[in-house]
Amino acid sequence: MEQPAIAGPAAAPPDASGPDPLTGDSAAPQGPLLRIAYLLGGIGLLGATLADSLAVLGRHTGWHLLGSIELVQAAVIVLGASAMLIATVVRGHASVHILTERLSEPTAARMARLASFVSGLVFLVLAGGSIEVAADLWSGFEQTELLHIPLRWLRLLWIVFALLIAWRFLRDAVKPSLAQRSAS
Repeated sequence: MEQPAIAGPAAAPPDASGPDPLTGDSAAPQGPLLRIAYLLGGIGLLGATLADSLAVLGRHTGWHLLGSIELVQAAVIVLGASAMLIATVVRGHASVHILTERLSEPTAARMARLASFVSGLVFLVLAGGSIEVAADLWSGFEQTELLHIPLRWLRLLWIVFALLIAWRFLRDAVKPSLAQRSAS
């Protein structure tokens, strides 16, 4: 008796093969920005996992990793910023389509562009607030308590990623989709 093929984690969902609803592009996003984000996100994930694993192991063996929480927090900044950029580039943010699936295609595309514009503004505001905090504390040489990890560079990394995320959202909001360009 033959077993039916089971779709594993590598199998794409049935609707993932179609063109992107925002741009009409059917190719998967690629490029150096995405590669760097994946690399930094992987380093952050591995760093957080390693630090936390060594801390847990150390608690059971009597060898304590001092400052493990600070290491995990620093790694999570890199990981989180990378994950948000990756989700933005591949258009993987969560969205609810209860309303937009009932709209006509042009109206749904306009709503998607509006959502991208508002999201871009939100990340610009976050970056602006982070720039203000970084400017106020830059000369203070702020650092963590135990390991003295300088926070200015982590804050600067977040600002760069927040600006990149805002740029991607705003680019998607301004750039007309392929379907709209061909119709005009």
